[in-house]
Amino acid sequence: MRDFKNFIMNESIGNILYLVRGLPGSGKSTHAKTLVQASAHFEADQYFYRGGKYDFDPTKLKDAHGDCLARTRRAMASGKHKAVAVSNTFTMKWEMQPYIELAKELGWTVRVIRMTGNYGSIHGVPPEAIEKMRGRFEPVTGEVMK
Repeated sequence: MRDFKNFIMNESIGNILYLVRGLPGSGKSTHAKTLVQASAHFEADQYFYRGGKYDFDPTKLKDAHGDCLARTRRAMASGKHKAVAVSNTFTMKWEMQPYIELAKELGWTVRVIRMTGNYGSIHGVPPEAIEKMRGRFEPVTGEVMK
C-alpha cells in the first residue's frame, strides 16, 4: 500500500477532493453537504435510492462503489466544481486508493476527514456490523478528525 502521506495535504491548493470517512451514523453525509454543493457530493449509498426510497442490496455493493467513483470522476473532470466530496465509510486505506489516484491524475488536492460522531445509522446498520467496521478501521496520516 502506498504511503497516503504523499497524497494527502492538510492545506487547500487548487481544486480539492474531500474524502469524508467514518462509521455509519458518524455524520459523514451531513458534514460532506456543508463542504460542497449538492451536485458535487457523492456516496455509494446514493446508488440504493430509487424513487426516494432506500433499498440496500449487499450483492450490488461493488456496483454502488463503482458508480460512486464514476460520478466523482465526471464531476471532477467537468470543470464545474472547485471542490467535490465523497462520503463513504472508507474503513481501510485501499478503499480510498482509487479516489487518491483520481485526484493525482487530475491534479487535485485530497483532504481526508474522519467523522467520529455517534448519531445513529439512518440506514439501520446493525450494531454488530458497525463494531466489525470499527475493528478494521485504519488510521490515515494527515486526516482531520471531526
